[in-house]
Amino acid sequence: MKFNIVLIGAFLFATQSVFAQHQHGQENHKQEHNEHQLHDTSSVHGHLDVPMGHAYSLNLPMSRNGSGTAWLPDASPMYGVMLHSKKWMYMLHGNIAPRYIKTDLANNGSRGGEKFSAPNWFMAMGQRRVGKNGLFNFDIMLSFDRLTDGGAGYPLLFQTGESWKGVPLVDKQHPHDLFSALAIGYTHALSEKSDLSVYLGYPGEPALGSVAFMHRPSALSNPDAPISHHWNDATHITFGVATLGFRYDKFKIEASSFTGKEPDENRFDFDKPRFDSYSGRLSYNPTENWAFQVSHGWIKNPESTDGHKDVNRTIASAIYSHPLGEQKTLNATALWALNKSEGHDGENAALLEASYRVRKLELYTRYEWVQKSGEELVLNAEQFDTHDLYPVNALSLGAHYDVLTLGKVRVAAGGQLNVYQADSRLDNLYGKNPTSGQVFLRIYPSMM
Repeated sequence: MKFNIVLIGAFLFATQSVFAQHQHGQENHKQEHNEHQLHDTSSVHGHLDVPMGHAYSLNLPMSRNGSGTAWLPDASPMYGVMLHSKKWMYMLHGNIAPRYIKTDLANNGSRGGEKFSAPNWFMAMGQRRVGKNGLFNFDIMLSFDRLTDGGAGYPLLFQTGESWKGVPLVDKQHPHDLFSALAIGYTHALSEKSDLSVYLGYPGEPALGSVAFMHRPSALSNPDAPISHHWNDATHITFGVATLGFRYDKFKIEASSFTGKEPDENRFDFDKPRFDSYSGRLSYNPTENWAFQVSHGWIKNPESTDGHKDVNRTIASAIYSHPLGEQKTLNATALWALNKSEGHDGENAALLEASYRVRKLELYTRYEWVQKSGEELVLNAEQFDTHDLYPVNALSLGAHYDVLTLGKVRVAAGGQLNVYQADSRLDNLYGKNPTSGQVFLRIYPSMM
């Protein structure tokens, strides 16, 4: 709890300091720009060499940036602080949600939990031109989950994936690694409509799945990870990834080689890069409001506790963003994913989520249907068939309201309820239709 308070204070102080420097830099830039115009009336922009667009294209809008190399709709809202130097453009972003959560409010089951936690992540990116047609960028993402949420993470009913002390995590969301992204990329513009790009991450995110949940506008306000996380975006932290991409107009096709094994239990180290897995993704943004993708991955032994079980993963998604006026926006995501391994039935997952922002108020919801195997749920083999699939329905409803604004930082107070409906065979463990609840603060940058 003490570390959470220190982390919150450091985030507020750092963002405030950056904002003050940004304001000072803007004033200096304006003065230099005016002086430059006095000497050269042909000048229109003060920083011709600073790219103001997408991280992987000189000809796409910045708002299309998602996670890794994935696309958001061009109409997506942007949160963060932008900084400039003579040749560089920088962006800072982050989110921390101190909260109290209880995952079985009625105490009807044996698998609930309660905890004070603070899921968090912080991101910095920078980009600059290289010659006339080149663009270089870097991404850094950090998370202090291991310190704020512990080695076993935070309680989340029906969540599965990764391990702690050699035991598979179940009904818990694992903490993310301190170094969640250290990536660089280079893009060469072949024309206004076409780009060729290279992306390298250690760690990074391969071309597989939709934009990761913590970067989707429809999911930003929800402190919980989706229980379909390991169907769609679990590869967003991959220790060793290389992606080659080609964009033509509204389409982009990508291929990645990456490390299939998910991060180990030491959240502060760098895992061994293996480059033993592959993926391909086709993205399509038909209008400024939509972003579609379909992708497939051949993943080598992702879970260390599964022995040597390789996974074929297929994902299709659609993301929608629609501005409704000043500080008003509607965002939604729909996705379907399938995990298939040899000797096991395919496990499906579907997700629908949406958020609606009206100035200081944000309302959000998420619905999921996921087929969890008895093996993943660590069911007792004497009482359950661990090869069976157990469908789970989960609905979350939440809201938060900005109660404080400090420069470019907002502090919101909110609450959330989760209601579950699972296979009746699980009632003895979870209770019938278990309900979870939480109250939280959300500290995040203002909309740009």
